[in-house]
Amino acid sequence: MSRLVMKFGGTSVADLERIRRVARLVAAEVATGKEVAVVVSAMSGKTNELVAWTDGAGRAAQGLPESDDEYDAVVASGEQVTAGLLAMTLRNMGHKARSFLGWQVPIITDEAHGRARIEEIPPENLEECFANGEIAVIAGFQGVTPKRRITTLGRGGSDTSAVAIAAAVKGACDIYTDVDGVYTTDPRIESKAKRLAKISYEEMLEMASLGAKVLQTRSVEMAMAHRVPVRVLSSFVEPGEAPGQGTIVCDEEEIMEKRIVSGVAYSRDEAKITLLGLPDHPGVSSQIFGRLADANVNVDMIVQSRARTNATANMEFTVGKRDAARAVEIVQAAKAEIGFEDVAVNEDVAKVSVIGVGMRSHAGVAQSMFAALAEKNINIQVISTSEIKISVLIDAAYTELAVRALHAVYGLDQL
Repeated sequence: MSRLVMKFGGTSVADLERIRRVARLVAAEVATGKEVAVVVSAMSGKTNELVAWTDGAGRAAQGLPESDDEYDAVVASGEQVTAGLLAMTLRNMGHKARSFLGWQVPIITDEAHGRARIEEIPPENLEECFANGEIAVIAGFQGVTPKRRITTLGRGGSDTSAVAIAAAVKGACDIYTDVDGVYTTDPRIESKAKRLAKISYEEMLEMASLGAKVLQTRSVEMAMAHRVPVRVLSSFVEPGEAPGQGTIVCDEEEIMEKRIVSGVAYSRDEAKITLLGLPDHPGVSSQIFGRLADANVNVDMIVQSRARTNATANMEFTVGKRDAARAVEIVQAAKAEIGFEDVAVNEDVAKVSVIGVGMRSHAGVAQSMFAALAEKNINIQVISTSEIKISVLIDAAYTELAVRALHAVYGLDQL
């Protein structure tokens, strides 16, 4: 018997009527003979409300450890409510169902509260649930440490919960969301964006990490590592209304025709930090980025160039906007030791990227990108590449223009 893990996000379970629609979608899959587990997020807006309450409660007094563990205990409660309500709704429809919290599965994580990583999911409790003919309704976003403290997996963590559970029970994973699949770019910016029938794990990982909000990056990493078949589809349909809907995330080998470029992603959550007059000798970069890494500041794009003054260089790199002020403080604190002249930060920037496995075997992709941006008089500040993507940093005011220009130049509106 095949197994399926279905995941529903916050907008899909925002109220009781939407929970009833979710229950109908679940029941339709059960009717085909599948053993089904369902992973749910908190109702839309509930996690933000809970986070605000933790902010209002304040920090621990001096001399006491931070309250990260209690933060997790509070914010994980939203998923508990949804799981219970969906299980009740399924029972009301005549189906055997029971809810599981993270510790009941159990979803065992490390002890990094607020951003925990899943270490193990023993499948025995879920196997027993399936053997009893029950639908397992699981609270996403949460786990438990080996010391039995509740943890949360970070924003979007329910996607990761679902893929990890699918890997544990050797099933497929359907991610239901408020869009009907993965598009070539954001349809809100480019009305000609097309839904992709299939996309490779590698492309989806790049798109998720570069700003596409459809799937959480860690969930794609896990799906790729465990080869879990993933489908992205809309929860705002009734069973059978949209046959063949959604986007399948799969191995590259399963895609018959390799597109040169599959999508255009963008992120406005960028800040560019510029260091001027750096000593141009070995070890300087290690000092800078070592300090940032120690502070858990993630650095993305990096470019270094020789300065006008002899034996000095200028360096630019990007971080997330939320980390910008902290990154500047860290490098400023090391100014005397490193010996650079000045530091500047610019938060009015955006990163625009093109992604496609076809780049591996086609020349001229970068030239087409640069020519399309030049034609629109868009200046490129920083460039970053990998085997299947090219990213550029530009002035934030030109984000939408750049996305539309690149979508057109690669013929994505013709798919």
